[in-house]
Amino acid sequence: MSVKAKKHLGQHFLTDENIARKIVEGLSFEGYNKVMEVGPGMGVLTKYLLEKEQQIYLAEIDKESIEYLKENYSKVTEETFVGDFLKQDFQFTNGEQIAIIGNFPYNISSQILFQIIDHYELIPEMVGMFQKEVAERTAAVPRTKDYGILSVLIQAYYDTSYLFTVHENVFNPPPKVKSGVIRIIRNPKEGLAGNEVLFKQIVKAGFNQRRKKLSNALKILNIPEALKTHEFMDKRAEELSVADFISFTQLWKESV
Repeated sequence: MSVKAKKHLGQHFLTDENIARKIVEGLSFEGYNKVMEVGPGMGVLTKYLLEKEQQIYLAEIDKESIEYLKENYSKVTEETFVGDFLKQDFQFTNGEQIAIIGNFPYNISSQILFQIIDHYELIPEMVGMFQKEVAERTAAVPRTKDYGILSVLIQAYYDTSYLFTVHENVFNPPPKVKSGVIRIIRNPKEGLAGNEVLFKQIVKAGFNQRRKKLSNALKILNIPEALKTHEFMDKRAEELSVADFISFTQLWKESV
């Protein structure tokens, strides 16, 4: 039995064992006893994860994949599966830390990253493969075309590294784009606690009109009077570092 890749699920099964091993080795496996793989497919990463001491969970919604994995890996049982990653409330972890890994479906790449941000207090680390463009955006720096909402939001909570590029010919079926593997390690920045909602609003408003100065782009949020002459108002969102956004959010909150 094999699993047929399903286009509507964004499935592209990795076939290169060396790359699979490298992805798994990207995790530190330190400081947590649980790991969740998202979209295990036919288990090319799963087999290496099952060699580790951590408890492995699989987030999979493809029934064919679920049956295949249970049939081919003795350690995989019905209890290993936790359903749709995007609908996870992580209750099953009982508040324990859990790392995330996967060859992620490209059609939900950004949603996966935002889900990780929403549960950052439980997720210390993630290693995953995304389409190259998304991977580059997560690790982008200010004043570059790839730097945007995703870059700032991820980097506010995690230190981000672009590990390596993966070519199309090591997948079945081959995707139409190259892929990139990234690692993120939690490193909460000081000053963000309690300001998460406002921080996200400022970042999104700034980049939604990225060609405009922040004095115009942030009007929708009713800029506090005390900040209307702040030096950042003459800059565009792409010119601010993550630390700039965090400190500006703190000033905004204090000015309201």
